[in-house]
Amino acid sequence: MVLSAPRRRLEEVEIPEPEPGPGHVLVRNNTCAVCRTDLHVVDGELKSPKLPLVPGHEIVGTVHQVGAGVERFKLGDRVGVPWLGWTCNVCQYCTTERENLCDQALFTGYTLDGGYAEYIVADERFCFPIPPLYSDAEAAPLLCAGLIGYRALAKAGAARRLGIYGFGAAAHIITQIARFQGREVYAFTRAGDSQGQQFARSLGAVWAGDAPTSPPVQMDAAIIFAPAGELVPLALRNVCKGGVVVCGGIHMSDIPSLSYALLWEERRLCSVANLTRRDAEEFFSLAPQVPVRTTVQTFPLVWANEALARLRAGKITGAAVLVCRE
Repeated sequence: MVLSAPRRRLEEVEIPEPEPGPGHVLVRNNTCAVCRTDLHVVDGELKSPKLPLVPGHEIVGTVHQVGAGVERFKLGDRVGVPWLGWTCNVCQYCTTERENLCDQALFTGYTLDGGYAEYIVADERFCFPIPPLYSDAEAAPLLCAGLIGYRALAKAGAARRLGIYGFGAAAHIITQIARFQGREVYAFTRAGDSQGQQFARSLGAVWAGDAPTSPPVQMDAAIIFAPAGELVPLALRNVCKGGVVVCGGIHMSDIPSLSYALLWEERRLCSVANLTRRDAEEFFSLAPQVPVRTTVQTFPLVWANEALARLRAGKITGAAVLVCRE
């Protein structure tokens, strides 16, 4: 499925099977989760995609061919391919364990072709083994919703009372980890989304309500997964002194003007950008221990536009996953 220009429907296109270059693997895609970042790309909110582009960056598949010098994987291995697809390994960020900030980084499904396809060529250094606990469909959302959510949770520090704004794919995974760690979770959804609030409570949230409302207690930290800038002052108002608000998305609408009083008393506001390979190693070690269980709704690959439309409308519970093989 190919995007020829922003704000257009994806088109079904026949593409010859690619060849993996040195250090790369050709992965036969089994599943690819549908991420809100894909919506930002398709809707033109991220401004510099490779065009034409195959979107998708939460890919689970099997190694079909290996290029020269590949050492980590062999034919038939099951692997995951995430958002971060390549870094330079020499810049100030890469050499200080901050490869997620590399100025030359390439991203799967944005500046590299992604997983809304039957095959993908990927740098073996940025692929990861998938824990056997998970089916292909269950594992796919872990590769972005899980990884970015995990990085956002780490930015929240040791917060005991954790707020989560936007209860989608990332939130439903991170709630399980937070509860495993002994935290209290307070879930905020779109106004009137009783189904989403019940879903949050079923995963262990101690409270769930509409985003504009205040929780019964002040929180130590909040993570905002929804791409809505107006949530930032609301979250700052609901965290205690010294609390942190983490913006977990790649894109957000403009943040409205806010009073300095919301930041005073050492409250902090920060963002999360991309992921590192260390994040992935830590997360895939932790997830089976919890164990994290993903809730997914599957769609045939050719229904990619429908899956994106339902995500845009807030009609997905958990994560949408494209099945790339019959």
